[in-house]
Parts: sequence; structure tokens; C-alpha cells
Amino acid sequence: MDLVFRDAEVVDGTGGASYRADVAVEGGRIAAIVKEGAAAGCLRPTARRVVDAEGLVLSPGFIDMHAHSDLALLRDPDHSAKAAQGVTLEVLGQDGLSYAPVDDRTLAEVRRAITGWNGSGDDIDFDWRTVGEYLDRLDRGIAVNAAYLVPQGTVRMYAVGWEDRPATESELDHMRRLVAEGMEQGAVGMSSGLTYTPGMYAKDAELTELCRVVAGYGGYYCPHHRSYGAGALEAYEEMVRLTRDAGCALHLAHATMNFGVNEGRAPELLALLDEALDAGADISLDTYPYTPGCTTLVAVLPSWAGEGGPEAVLARLRDDATAERIRHHLEVVGSDGCHGVPVDWDTIEISGVSHGPLADWVGRRVDGWATARRLLLEDRLGTTILQHVGHEENVRTIMRHRVHTGGSDGILQGTKPHPRAYGTFPQYLGRYARDLGVLSLEECVAHLTSRPAARLGLRDRGVVREGCVADLVLFDPDTVAAGSTYESPRTLPTGIPHVLVGGTFVLEDGRRTDALPGRSVRRGR
Repeated sequence: MDLVFRDAEVVDGTGGASYRADVAVEGGRIAAIVKEGAAAGCLRPTARRVVDAEGLVLSPGFIDMHAHSDLALLRDPDHSAKAAQGVTLEVLGQDGLSYAPVDDRTLAEVRRAITGWNGSGDDIDFDWRTVGEYLDRLDRGIAVNAAYLVPQGTVRMYAVGWEDRPATESELDHMRRLVAEGMEQGAVGMSSGLTYTPGMYAKDAELTELCRVVAGYGGYYCPHHRSYGAGALEAYEEMVRLTRDAGCALHLAHATMNFGVNEGRAPELLALLDEALDAGADISLDTYPYTPGCTTLVAVLPSWAGEGGPEAVLARLRDDATAERIRHHLEVVGSDGCHGVPVDWDTIEISGVSHGPLADWVGRRVDGWATARRLLLEDRLGTTILQHVGHEENVRTIMRHRVHTGGSDGILQGTKPHPRAYGTFPQYLGRYARDLGVLSLEECVAHLTSRPAARLGLRDRGVVREGCVADLVLFDPDTVAAGSTYESPRTLPTGIPHVLVGGTFVLEDGRRTDALPGRSVRRGR
């Protein structure tokens, strides 16, 4: 064999009890599993390399169901932010905004719109326009594997523009074609960001039509829905109803219950989902194991302020009368961009800026609208923020649910990113499974491996089983922990010595190798 992990404690991703075994890898796949105490005559596998796994857990590689590494995978071949966590597959194209499908105009606009998520992209050769071409670009070699969701906001930007109005029939046909082409080229589903312009301008009828296209290809819909604050339960129910009408599977992105209005209300969300599941709905969700959220500062503005695109937003901010209207919506009415809740500036911390002279603001709280307006203008909408609005009880309650999976929502941009970008998966294993016992280790690993693989339709990943792709993690259950903190968010985790992607070490003895074995994982392949 190429490789044998000797005497590993195998947590196989199914949720079943762990067992001790030798696990052999050959040609990028799991070739043999010989359990301790196997029948007489069953030889222990030998290999060109043997790794002593005594005292360590061998599990499937972790699947990040909500990642914002769309450009980071191209920009940073090392990508230790995810590889060092044991992540072997990321799902990109999230929150309705990404870089394919586009034409030249749309590409320029979307680059401006999500500079705070992924940087300006000035260091990237955007030599693609279609979903298939973007996936081909990934196939040149990346640190970990990646799947892609067709971003509905980008599709609307392409076909309709930035106007807050219903799509015409011809525009709707254009959007259907763009979604269908993306699915045919390998996308696993479609995402939305329904508190982000221009995707939030789509009404339910339009979204339903696009979800019907996704369903026709066996994909799933992944919405960042219309509110995680005021009216959050109604927003969740809207997505359940919409996908039921479309006959489409539903995966709820970063399914939190945030802001003061939702403290202690996670059981109400889970009751809503259980009722739909018991009636036959196909639903899953992901969360990150932290309480603050992370987004861009411009995202909290009311939707009417975003109509027309980034330059129109900047023009409105420059106009004193219009800026006062924006302030009133933010501080008094409750902006739809801020989930219908009047903004509490004390909860908003600057995590990154695009304009160097503003760097002193990183790590500081926004002290009012005047400061927010200045930052938006001087940073040209490129400011990222942490929003300290979550509740620990809700986080723990939701992660126990039967359809829960893990997603980092990791934004790697900015001087002081959210620690979830570097710490989500060891945080689940160390803090929530080992230290707090919210989940058993076997349950926790299943949430991070086989469940997301099932949502993605991947039959040969997400479990340790003979014949499966050797996306594997070897970790110490006693020491695994997130190193990242709010003060030092880019610190790598501890207790994860080895990570393999397709049988190739990307992390070996705790250090990133120079291997780039990752490729696109396409629907139907």
C-alpha cells in the first residue's frame, strides 16, 4: 500500500461507535480497514509509509458547508486557514454573491460589492466568466477541494441589474438559463443573500422559479434568508414554504437566531423545522460555533440605499439629506439590511478595511452613524465588521439538531477577521464535544463529515470506508483546539498533525506541505 495509519481510533463519520483499526490508503482511496481483533489469518496491511496513530483519532475530512474562499483558494496556495483545521472540502458561491456566471460589467460590479469579503481581486487573473470556467480554474490545483453554488444575487445583477423591481419575463428566462447552465457545468445548487442587494430585491415568485430549475438538476437551495433578527421565524418559514412549492431541497445557511428579540428562541426554530421534516421536507442547515456574526458595514444599510449599485450607494452617502434618511432607518425604523432591528452601534466592531490609512479603526467599535458614514465613504464600502449579537444558548441548541452540519462562514479578508475562519472545526471538536459535551465525539464528527457529504450527494466521501476517497484527518482528541481568538484570529489550531486530500498529505506532522491536490467537486461526478 501507499500508506497505513497503524492503531488509529477510527471515528468513521456515520455517528456509530469508534473502533481501533489499521487503515490503508492506495491510489488516493481507502484500500483496507483491518479492525483490532480481526479474525485469525487476516493480515495487517503493510505500506511504503506507516504512520503510528496510537492515541489519535482518524476521521473523514471535514466539509465546510459555508465558505467564502472564492478568491482565497486562488490567491493563497498555502490556505492553512482551512487545511490546518482538517477541512478537505469547502462549499463556495455563498450568500448569493460570487464571481460566476458574469459578463464584464457584472464582474466589475460584484468585485466592488464584495471587496470586504474577498478583497478587490486586483491580484487575481479573472480568466473565467462561466461557472464551468471557474471550476476549471480551481482544477489547476488548490489546497483543498471545493464545490460551488450558483449565486442568485450575481445572476440577478447580470440579468436585471441593481433595480428594486420584479424581473420581466425575458429577464426571468435569462436568469433561468444562467442557473441551468451553472448546474449543468457542475454547481451543486444555488445560494441567495436576501439581506444583500441586489439579490434581496427578488420576490418569492422569482425565487421559486429559479429553485424549480435547481430541483430539476437534483441540487439544493442555500439561502441567507431575509432576517436573522426581527421576524426571523417568519423568514425561515418563508424559505420552507418556497422550497416546498418548488420541490427543491433546502439548506439553511448559518442558521442562527440573533439579536435581543430572539434570545432563547432556538427551540421555536427547531420545532418549525421538525414539523416540515416530519411532513417529508428535505432540509438541512449549517452553523458556526461562535456568537458574533461577520459581514460588511455596507450590508447593514436599508435596501433602498443599495439600489443602483455601489456607486449609487456612495452618492447617497455623500448627500446629507439622504444620509440622514439612512440614519433614521438604521437607528429608529430598523433597516432590512440589519435584520429589521434598530442598530446598536456598540455591537459593531471593525474587523478590516480596504484603505490603509483607516487601519487604526480595526478592532474598535463604531461609535455612531457619523463614524459609520465616514468609514463607508473613505473605505469605498470595503469595510468588514463583527456584529456581536448572538446567544450561546441558541448556538448550542441548534448544533444538536438532527440535520445540523458545520459551516465556518469564514471571511479571510481583513486585519482582524472573525476567529471562525481559522477555528470552526477544532472549536466543535475541542470546546463543544470534548469540553462541554454538547455532542459526543462520534456525533460531532458525523455533523462535520457524512451529513454534509449526503447533502452534496457525495457517496464516496464523508465516511471512513473501503473504496472511499482518502480525504482524512488524524487528530488528538485530548488536545485538539482552536488557536484563533478575537485578539489573535489567525492563530492555527492545535492537535491536528495530519490532513490528507485524496490520499496526499496537505498537513504533515503539523506543517503545511506544498501539495495542491484539491480540485472542484462537481454535481453528478
